[in-house]
Amino acid sequence: MNIVQRKREECFKAAHNFFDSACAHAEAGDLQAAGILILKALDQERRAGAVGPQVLQLIKPRN
Repeated sequence: MNIVQRKREECFKAAHNFFDSACAHAEAGDLQAAGILILKALDQERRAGAVGPQVLQLIKPRN
């Protein structure tokens, strides 16, 4: 497994852990903590999607 795949997998694993913790907090009635954990999980999913090389497309206007 290369570095990019490993980093992506780590982000997804962290997101899964945050979602599990959020579920436990929601069941216990701590909705504020559950909401914060859900946001952290979504951030990790976003990071997983952004792992790897990024491509910028520059649009030059025609003169």
